Amino acid sequence: MSTTQVPIGPIVSASHLADGAMPSLSELEFALVILGNAYNRWIAACSNAAHGGGLSSMEVQILHAVNHRERAKSQAELCMMFNIEDTHVVSYALKKLEALGLVESGRRGKEKTVSITAKGTSHCLEYRRLREKLLVEPIRTLGLDEARVSEIAALMRVMSGQYDQATRAAASM
Repeated sequence: MSTTQVPIGPIVSASHLADGAMPSLSELEFALVILGNAYNRWIAACSNAAHGGGLSSMEVQILHAVNHRERAKSQAELCMMFNIEDTHVVSYALKKLEALGLVESGRRGKEKTVSITAKGTSHCLEYRRLREKLLVEPIRTLGLDEARVSEIAALMRVMSGQYDQATRAAASM
């Protein structure tokens, strides 16, 4: 019996896509799907633990974005920030957050804006406390190089631009 290990190869969800010129891209795509699903479950669970009232992961992300830098945001700014094409997603989230008293509507000229409320700020701070305890502390024990994590984040942003460009190309076919 041989003790040499057979290489597994890229871990992908669709081998027919990995058979192309860049199997590592298929591996990245599958990792993004798995990470995205885990991340979205985490966001909702952490928000729920912070007494979030059953918010979806998108609603939680929008709440944190509204809280960002304590500056009123428009729906268009939030759509741009998250690269969301379907404005109804953000509109629905803002209505739900407002109904829960986490954000409030305002105006910037003719443009409707939303701002964080004291209740929303309190929720964001409790979410941050739980995130530090339940996620950040365990991840820090892994000894990951924070500069490398930032490099990966930068690569992911670059790749999002490539996917956007490919989307435009596919739409014109």
